Amino acid sequence: MPSRIEQLCIDQGLKLTGQRRTIARVLSDAEDHPDVDQVYRRATQLDPRISIATVYRTVRLFEEANILEKHDFGDGRARYEEVQDDHHDHLIDVKTGKVIEFFNEEIEALKERIARDLGYELIDHRLELFAKPLGSSDDDGSD
Repeated sequence: MPSRIEQLCIDQGLKLTGQRRTIARVLSDAEDHPDVDQVYRRATQLDPRISIATVYRTVRLFEEANILEKHDFGDGRARYEEVQDDHHDHLIDVKTGKVIEFFNEEIEALKERIARDLGYELIDHRLELFAKPLGSSDDDGSD
């Protein structure tokens, strides 16, 4: 059975080589928001013949086909996730880089109200919160 991303490629008529299929499976199985290097490492565990250039080309192809969404979470690495029907926002732990997806009705209503109050209809948005765990400090404790 094809992975979600494989099926999206099939639906859009994209040619799926064996290596593209492997990369699609890696991306579909990802529970995080991997960068290209992480996708490459995971894909080469399944097929050692996959090159980093193939991963870059495939990720770009999937992004152009609106199958993958590219994110910049402030760590200098482009990160990817499957385009999803349901909306969610992101909270990024600046200490670990962990990305937490969340949805909050109050935030959604507030964004709609802000746009309306300014005379606009909200058609799309992205919200990325950069945070550190409660109780953590910015310094390393040395003086």
